[in-house]
Amino acid sequence: MAKVRMSKGKFDGINAVAGDNGVIAALAIDQRGSLQKAIAKAKGSPASDADLRQFKMLISEVLTPYASAILLDPEFGLEAIPRRARHAGVLLAYEKTGYDATVKGRLPDLLPEWSVRRLVQAGANVIKLLLYYDPDDEPRINTIKQAFIERIGAECRAYDVPFFLEVICYSDAIGDEKGVEFARHKPDKVVKYMGEFSQPQYGVDVLKVEVPVNMRFVEGTRANQGEQVAYTREQAMTFFRQAEAASLLPFIYLSAGVTDEIFRETLELAAEARTKFSGVLCGRATWQEGIPEYSKGGPEALRRWLSQRGMQNIQALNDVLQKGARPWWDFYGGRDNIQVV
Repeated sequence: MAKVRMSKGKFDGINAVAGDNGVIAALAIDQRGSLQKAIAKAKGSPASDADLRQFKMLISEVLTPYASAILLDPEFGLEAIPRRARHAGVLLAYEKTGYDATVKGRLPDLLPEWSVRRLVQAGANVIKLLLYYDPDDEPRINTIKQAFIERIGAECRAYDVPFFLEVICYSDAIGDEKGVEFARHKPDKVVKYMGEFSQPQYGVDVLKVEVPVNMRFVEGTRANQGEQVAYTREQAMTFFRQAEAASLLPFIYLSAGVTDEIFRETLELAAEARTKFSGVLCGRATWQEGIPEYSKGGPEALRRWLSQRGMQNIQALNDVLQKGARPWWDFYGGRDNIQVV
């Protein structure tokens, strides 16, 4: 394989959020609106901005000793940056939370007071952006999104900082993204968007993607509790391989809000399929069960829960990664095959 040229900023930035083994075992806590609603629901009263900041600081302080990096948002997460373990890198989100449901297409938007330069100054080793994308949507909508990603890629290139793009598929035509009908279409949509956004014009360095199946509908899995089946285990593994083959970039998996047990089973299936994934950015699967503890018992109750169950969750995930994940540089033929310029 011919040597791959990569800028020093991109190379160093990706390594900053990976472990010494080249695997990205990152913790995600960039949730904003959804986290605020979850804390409020558990409390039975509104959650304040201070609640979000405190929750994120405790996650950072207690769990980053076991992670290679932490993903935060600049709205409520900046105070958590100095609380992280010294070895842990920092990813900062660039997008506004959620999307305008009154406009067709789930169009992305940026935090208006932030730029790539400002995020880097705030401590980001990597810029992360979330995009909702339906490869089968009308061309007008997808052209808007593609041009949007090209602009972010160019901005990250100008400041020589890695760009991690998180893509989540959906379909207004099918509806219910947790249902069996969408599950049948999901592999095709994931394959298509991984192929699309790994093209060089977008300037993406690492894709943060969904697994191409819904584990609830995979025959014979623990996640399938007598529900309908959308795919056999062999079909599911084939879809993992097809999605990998579509990517021109290293990619990591997101947990998409499933439980820690289901996410670990998902990664075990990916490993069984010999999928060359480079790690995870795992959020709610690790810490979501700590929300009631925080809401009822305050910061010390959350700290206790994180020190016990939260730590167990992330260590169990690390054990799976150790067996199945590959170093990000293996995608390019090994670390020595990258020419840093």
